[in-house]
Amino acid sequence: MSALPGPGGLSGYAEYFIEPDGYLDYGRFGPPSADVVETTTGLLTQSSHCTSRTVDELMGQELRARQASARLLGLDAASAELSRVALLPNTSTGLFHAALGLPGGEVLLPRYEFPANLYPWQRAAALGRVQPVPLTPDRHGRITPDLVRSALTRQTAAVSLSAVDYRTGFRADLAGIREVIGPDRLLVVDAIQGLGATELPWTAADLLVTGGQKWLRAGWATGFLYASDLALERLEPVLTGWTGVEDPAVFDSREHPPAQDARRFSVTNLSPVAAGGLARALELIERAGMRRITAHIAQRTDELIDTVRSAGGRVLSPTAEHERAGIVSFTLPKTDPALVGRALEAHGVTATVRPDQIRLCAHASTTLATVDLVHAALRSLQRS
Repeated sequence: MSALPGPGGLSGYAEYFIEPDGYLDYGRFGPPSADVVETTTGLLTQSSHCTSRTVDELMGQELRARQASARLLGLDAASAELSRVALLPNTSTGLFHAALGLPGGEVLLPRYEFPANLYPWQRAAALGRVQPVPLTPDRHGRITPDLVRSALTRQTAAVSLSAVDYRTGFRADLAGIREVIGPDRLLVVDAIQGLGATELPWTAADLLVTGGQKWLRAGWATGFLYASDLALERLEPVLTGWTGVEDPAVFDSREHPPAQDARRFSVTNLSPVAAGGLARALELIERAGMRRITAHIAQRTDELIDTVRSAGGRVLSPTAEHERAGIVSFTLPKTDPALVGRALEAHGVTATVRPDQIRLCAHASTTLATVDLVHAALRSLQRS
């Protein structure tokens, strides 16, 4: 499929995806589009017919992906703003850059964060660089600006959190948190559960990191980061590799200074095949329009919430649209989540099943038939 959908409709966007009805596990993995598969297959095939020009031609995919990443964040990819964006192979790499690069101070972290946003800070603490301070969410499971404000001390150097909570789908108020921590503390944001699912003021973060395998639907080994001036000033280049320095192509056996922009967070060359897939995925989002994508996700999320409630389920996710993204977590009273998971699977529904809850995640390609399958699965439990 070579032609991208025009600005007229989301139906053209959905046609680029071939996952079956019933797939609701985008919070774990977003199946890539047929175009992403075609792009990566083509680039890998090109590499198998390698000539003297092939490697240089393939490496051009990095710039294309960085430009598409910048545009997704609302930056001008044709200006110096592009220098704030660098590619990553995954979210964790970016979080380790933040944790090991911060030279000291306390870091506020949600107590129940996804492990990828905990281990880097724990490793940095073991090295004596920073001191993690857990933030306990409010009774609704939220990390709010007021809660962050109450935890700030003179020793607080940074706040690190997910833009969207992986358990509940709660959407953090990044602008509000930015305001309360002030201009001199770092805001580190793991955006993997938000980018591609919702619109937020992403550049309120000083270091924004994401992988592309979930809501961006770019496949594994893809991702990028955004770095503010404060991040470039404050974070030491502990993990900067040979590709993250000035004049990396000059091999003179001397240590080169770190690059002055976000490229200093590069460790080594990434896969140009993965970069091409990321670029294609982001270009598809760009043509469809994030507003259309988020509107469809919001509609399906409403329908899933209504379906769960109609079956007597308890919704754990925020129901107010301004507080949520694409995640609907729930339990059925007096019913083991494992049993719910088996019923969903028996009806062709793919969900995230955890010991304490079920998580459903809808995307722009999620059909109404998928919601009907969830309804049938939950009703079957009532009859059993």
